[in-house]
Amino acid sequence: QVQLVESGGGLVQPGGSLRLSCEASGTIFRIYTMAWYRQAPGKQRELVAHIGRTGTPTYANSVKGRFTISRDNAKRMMYLQMNSLKPEDTAIYYCNYPNNIQDWGQGTQVTVSS
Repeated sequence: QVQLVESGGGLVQPGGSLRLSCEASGTIFRIYTMAWYRQAPGKQRELVAHIGRTGTPTYANSVKGRFTISRDNAKRMMYLQMNSLKPEDTAIYYCNYPNNIQDWGQGTQVTVSS
């Protein structure tokens, strides 16, 4: 059974930075593309960025140039470095496999506010 555990969120001022981590159990980590999603209050969950199994990244236009996604297959970890944060980045952030969706974790709350 695959478990996904997100961490690293917090409260940060506009313009600040955070680094999110996703720890994945199970053996499928190396095989599939992984992604970060986010869900803001009253909105649908949206795809923020995804990364192929060999490390090719793709970003939503809203975060391009500010966020960097990476993964460590040996550690079964994925990361999201978020810079120049804006209030509209406030959301709960989740990780998952976009082509093989697993049970969602609890996510990690990111709040950008002065």
